[in-house]
Amino acid sequence: MKKIYNPPKKDWSKILKRPTLTVEDIEPTVYEIFKEVKIKGDKAIAKYTNFFDGIRLTNPLVSDLEIEEAIKAVPSNLKDAINLAKTNITKFHEAQITQKIALETSKGVECWQEKRPIQKVGIYIPGGTAPLFSTVLMLAIPAYIAGCKEIVLCTPPNKKGNVNAAILYAAHLCGVTKIIKAGGIQAIAGMTFGTNNIPKVSKIFGPGNQYVTVAKQIATKFGVSIDMPAGPSELLVVADNSANASYVASDLISQAEHGTDSQVILVSTSKEFLGKVEKELTKQVKPLPRRTIIEKALKNSKMIFLENDDLALDLINNYAPEHLIICNKKEAYYVNGIENAGSVFIGKYTPESAGDYASGTNHTLPTNGYAKQYSGVNLDSFLKSITFQKISQQGIKNIGNAIELMAEAEGLMAHKNAVTLRLNSL
Repeated sequence: MKKIYNPPKKDWSKILKRPTLTVEDIEPTVYEIFKEVKIKGDKAIAKYTNFFDGIRLTNPLVSDLEIEEAIKAVPSNLKDAINLAKTNITKFHEAQITQKIALETSKGVECWQEKRPIQKVGIYIPGGTAPLFSTVLMLAIPAYIAGCKEIVLCTPPNKKGNVNAAILYAAHLCGVTKIIKAGGIQAIAGMTFGTNNIPKVSKIFGPGNQYVTVAKQIATKFGVSIDMPAGPSELLVVADNSANASYVASDLISQAEHGTDSQVILVSTSKEFLGKVEKELTKQVKPLPRRTIIEKALKNSKMIFLENDDLALDLINNYAPEHLIICNKKEAYYVNGIENAGSVFIGKYTPESAGDYASGTNHTLPTNGYAKQYSGVNLDSFLKSITFQKISQQGIKNIGNAIELMAEAEGLMAHKNAVTLRLNSL
């Protein structure tokens, strides 16, 4: 990791630049695949599954038999861990259920708000070197709690045409209604347009590489909503001498493990602490099986020394990290001052891994600075708020004249007339 000391604010955006391609670099490829999937449907899906995943599939749908075999294949201790995570995630998301909000805004004017589930949702689960069955829990559980009628899951097959057993087990456990062996851009396109095998959905959820992220953004141009732009993972740790250098290094490494385009940042008001963490990084990376990926990610990453906590907090809010870990004597200062972050982890015994798996919070979070305007996935992500109103004779008398005056001032006389007719009849 490159060490940077007291960078001036004018250089922050350059220093904190994410190691990602621009949308312009990726869009042509995405549009080409979208166009083909829209026209050729499952034939195009099969073509690109063969091209990207190296397998020709005659039927991309996961069968009941495959799910049964997956349930048997998952070790009992892993099942126990998944069930523990499911319990905590369910508790946290059930606590987010809100009741109907109703009030009388004026005498005779009743207004209320109720929430309804999005009927068809699509979940994208990356496969590859790290099959994220934990993301199945994070997305299918709130979708099920919300009451979504169709929960469609797309995930790439391996070269034998199979899906990771833990992904299938988690999907079965959490109420997924259909599982399709399709990944990448073609899976997003399939859920956008619909094919014989892949239902068209109203909203697409889930993380992915830069191509999947751009594909989701382009899906919005075809009438499909998405959870957020969620690309390569990232972590910022703010720590001082009160922190444990070994713990901090392990957190940085754990996030760098996601992929070569992941980015981790350490911000500290102690030069000495940066040195301690640097030594720990060297020691901890060596024995890890994903060492090559981690080392490449760390090349994109920074250790930044700043003179005081005010500057550190300013830089954090400027960066808007997906994950923020606070290990600092001034814990409350950072907790109260943070404005832009996807999820925050506080104290030396709160690793980011806890949120990834089993604490209960959702790990599907905005990256690439989008935490400035997006929230992470939560129960409301799967719901729509619908407002209702009912006005009595007394009610229309109370607010009718105000409506007439406002409509006339805007030049919308038909709006005014809809009220005037009612008032005259009374």
